Amino acid sequence: MLTLTQAVGIASLLVLLLLLVGLNIPNSYPDNEKLSAYECGFDPLGNARLPFSLRFFLVAILFLLFDLEIALILPYPLRLAYSPSVTFNFWIITLLIIILTFGLIYEWLKGGLEWSE
Repeated sequence: MLTLTQAVGIASLLVLLLLLVGLNIPNSYPDNEKLSAYECGFDPLGNARLPFSLRFFLVAILFLLFDLEIALILPYPLRLAYSPSVTFNFWIITLLIIILTFGLIYEWLKGGLEWSE
């Protein structure tokens, strides 16, 4: 079994080794083609700074919210196995699921999940 000092030492040596290898790899010599913006082979048309729809950001935030919910609920069975207060943990997770379900129903009724208007 490695001690903490040995693990930190091995990790530091690995970082230094990879850093030295990366610095000693020969540099490439990019030309104008490689330095130009990548546009899938087409000449750039129009303005690249088009505004995104607000719906896109709303759906992205909802995805992050429910992804966070899964990250909070996944450790629950392990905590349930090693915790003496099973009923308290059960009610906390149930409350979390109920609050998030009400939030999802609210967004659904407000039309936040509809792509077309």
